[in-house]
Amino acid sequence: MNNQRYERGLARLREIDGEQGERVIAALADIAPDFGRLVIEFAFGDIYTRPALDLKAREIAVVAALTALGTAAPQLKVHLHAALNVGCSRAEVVETIMQMAVYAGFPAALNGLFAAKEVFAQLDAVQSASA
Repeated sequence: MNNQRYERGLARLREIDGEQGERVIAALADIAPDFGRLVIEFAFGDIYTRPALDLKAREIAVVAALTALGTAAPQLKVHLHAALNVGCSRAEVVETIMQMAVYAGFPAALNGLFAAKEVFAQLDAVQSASA
């Protein structure tokens, strides 16, 4: 069963996050490989594969939650990439982050917006370089 959970989770991680997610897991290899395995099995193998929400709705929820935390900029940036990868528009991402000002405060929303600005700029630079 664990191997199936891992394989299912790894496939979903690749679908959502691509290289971003794989880099996070690889970065854990020398300090906590079991934690990386747990992230793949539980978060992506068990939770992200549930049928009630599509990936776009899940990533909007994750962007909102990480923005509201206000202390998870690296994880937020990974999930901003993921949100765009699964079909969210930049406008939807920005509106989601702005909505968090009501519930998590302006500092958290500002931090989220600056993270989004950085991710958008990175993507624009990559697109410009490949054009």
